[in-house]
Amino acid sequence: MKLQTESLKKEMIAWRHEFHKYPELGFQEVRTSKLIAELLRSFGLKVYEKFGKTGVVGHLERNKAKKLIAIRADIDALPIEEKTSLSYQSQRNGTMHACGHDGHTATLLGAAKYLSQDKSFDGNILFIFQPDEENGGGAKAMIEDNLFKKFSVSEVYALHNMPGMPVGYFATRENTITASENSFEIEVISKGGHSALPNMGGDAIQIASQIVNSLQTIVSRKIDPRKKAVLSITEFITNGKKNILASKVVLKGDTRCLDDDTKAIIESELRRICQSITAASDASCVVKFETNVPITYNSKAPTQNLTKCVIDTFGKKNIESNCAPMLFSEDFSFLASQVPGCFVLIGNGSNGPNAEPLHSPKFDFNDEILTLGSCLWVNLAKMISKH
Repeated sequence: MKLQTESLKKEMIAWRHEFHKYPELGFQEVRTSKLIAELLRSFGLKVYEKFGKTGVVGHLERNKAKKLIAIRADIDALPIEEKTSLSYQSQRNGTMHACGHDGHTATLLGAAKYLSQDKSFDGNILFIFQPDEENGGGAKAMIEDNLFKKFSVSEVYALHNMPGMPVGYFATRENTITASENSFEIEVISKGGHSALPNMGGDAIQIASQIVNSLQTIVSRKIDPRKKAVLSITEFITNGKKNILASKVVLKGDTRCLDDDTKAIIESELRRICQSITAASDASCVVKFETNVPITYNSKAPTQNLTKCVIDTFGKKNIESNCAPMLFSEDFSFLASQVPGCFVLIGNGSNGPNAEPLHSPKFDFNDEILTLGSCLWVNLAKMISKH
């Protein structure tokens, strides 16, 4: 089914470029939210602003008797300095849409406009524009703002672009689709001292360095190699100076995994290693470990619905319906823990800035997949409304 007109495609591209040019960080998406709300109103939707601080919700209710489904797009940007030289490059220093949320938003707006103008659509759909996905706070904020109490949502859906995956290709799976994100902070406390007299003092840097190296053995030696997991130290902060041995080091990082048993092993081993190494060095440590974003689980019924829709719309060859789980995290997990949900990946392309890694300063969302994503949402809404 040919869905999008050339004029709507041009509009989606224009919206996407506008969002890209003026990116906003999590819970700061004031300009972005205002534009989304204005567009939704112009489509004739009932609009709810400041939902979860800076979130926006649009409701298209053609038939109250039909079950209400929700589709979510994330709207926040990242604290990254853009290096693309695009005509619509970010105009805000140190902030850019390096994850494609500008494209996700424009895609959902396109679906909202099309369905609002389609007189044959006889369904009930909620368009969720969610803030602060990158920090894992936006979905929680919308839930705490009674999103699912105000709206009796039956199923919730979301997509994310995937660099390196061919344009026109989709991937999803039942059960675990993305990993949990667990952050940790390790404070190593030692005696410190003069750099010329190390025998009289202590060296927190040397102790922390042992910890950094030893933590890498958790995944390689304590986790079943058939399971996916990663642990990364991302910050190493000391109070040492040129001639002063550090008395304190703070290590920060995160770990990703795909099941709770693996997470429990990682946390237990992390604490054991830190305590053992510091005790052997006559030092001490304080370890904090917390789950920021839980594992995203795709429920059976919505995943089957979405898979069928992709096959009917684009053909069976254009979807991997049992893809490998991804080790990035998604705060869509909070929404999918409240009602049955499905998260799907859409290919962003294999060349140029479209194939740059997510969160790269050279990344750009592929305008060619705007119509593909929008078409998926429109056809999914129509398919579900018939039942």
